[in-house]
Amino acid sequence: MNLFALLFGGLMIVFAIFAVEARKLVDSVIALSAVSLLSVLFFIVLKAPDVAITEAAVGSGLVSAVLIFALLKLESSEKGGDKQ
Repeated sequence: MNLFALLFGGLMIVFAIFAVEARKLVDSVIALSAVSLLSVLFFIVLKAPDVAITEAAVGSGLVSAVLIFALLKLESSEKGGDKQ
């Protein structure tokens, strides 16, 4: 295992702990996105480019977008009150 794999793995653990322990949901989503991006780099180091492309598209892109839209929807419903 090379130095980059250890570095990316260590950073992933740090960001994962921060995602769990963060007080704001936005900070958790950003940390989760960072974990996904680091996993993309980890897969590239491990010479699995097809898995890295899939993780970049789904893990970093789609999941982060869905979580951000959910946060925006949650904040707008909290400001406008519950209309149901």
